[in-house]
Amino acid sequence: MKYHIFSPYRVCPLGAHVDHQHGLVTGFAIDKGVDLTFDVRDDSAVNLRSETFDGDVSFDIAMPTLVKQGNWGDYARGAKFALQKRFQLAKGIDGVIKGSLPVGGLSSSAAVLIAYVMAFAKANSITLAPFEVMKIASEAEREYIGLNNGLLDQACIALGKKDHLLMLDCESNEYRLIPKHPNMPPFELGIFFSGLTRSLVSSDYNLRVAECKTAAWIVQAYENIPLKTQEKTFLRDISESMFKRHRDEMPPRFARRAEHFFGEHKRVREGISAWETGNLEWFGSLSKASCESSIHSYECGSPELIAIYEAVLTTDGIYGGRFSGAGFKGACIALVDPSKKERIEKEITEKYLSKYPQYKDSFRVCFCKSDDGARFVE
Repeated sequence: MKYHIFSPYRVCPLGAHVDHQHGLVTGFAIDKGVDLTFDVRDDSAVNLRSETFDGDVSFDIAMPTLVKQGNWGDYARGAKFALQKRFQLAKGIDGVIKGSLPVGGLSSSAAVLIAYVMAFAKANSITLAPFEVMKIASEAEREYIGLNNGLLDQACIALGKKDHLLMLDCESNEYRLIPKHPNMPPFELGIFFSGLTRSLVSSDYNLRVAECKTAAWIVQAYENIPLKTQEKTFLRDISESMFKRHRDEMPPRFARRAEHFFGEHKRVREGISAWETGNLEWFGSLSKASCESSIHSYECGSPELIAIYEAVLTTDGIYGGRFSGAGFKGACIALVDPSKKERIEKEITEKYLSKYPQYKDSFRVCFCKSDDGARFVE
């Protein structure tokens, strides 16, 4: 019997770069993503083919997981690694995986990991709730792939619901799915791919995580709070009032990381109110403020991404937007008026390519809608 899993990409309008510090985040699953079709085998062999990347991947699901191989198959091996810590795996799959959009900014890695976790679980008659899938996929990305992320990406992909905004507290793992207000004007999600792709593991992503943790350490040291290892230290462990007492004594780069964290915490809380009351103008303005903080306080964003963001600011029909993903290359996302999509695409494309004509063949614009989370397709 052939199975088909759809694992959506995600966008995060508010709550940028704070999930790894146990902050508050928001997100949508979208109607574009990864499709994995597979047959369950009678033996333990896993054979995978990608319609996006070259080369086939094969391994034995019953054997201990080998070190990373440096190719796209590492995500399947990572899913196996995290599942093997909990379950005995005996049956493999023959599968084909493909993505519907360019890689970069939509957490395609998390979507792929979730698809593999669900497939290997199905093959081995393991029943997992969406929250368990999310935790296992996150562990695979942190411990095997080597990206020190939080739970935002996996939560949006596993828990998302059409026409609902997900709010996740990354300290308690409590979450809400907040329905769209009946009086909210129609909107879609515009995604503007810079034409650059990037690997988060080789970007400054992990460095920023370490800087945030160091900022928390510095404040705790000034406050005479017993220190934990950096691995167990988060900006959520300190209060904003503690931070403000010592901000001027801290090296500026660490103070800026904490400024972003506490500012984003407030913006998410305000954004929930804006969403619940159907105020897209307010929600969009908070998303823009989030991006400004990402540029100036968190200090991420390539010149290309900043150029797209600046084009977003001056284009009619866009409520607001920000960098998507880790924000070093990748994409920008925006909440847009669907009646103005054609003009938005034309304007953003012209503004961006006038600065970066070298990306005329790889720059892409896509419009999508919110969708349900990862699932088996009949």
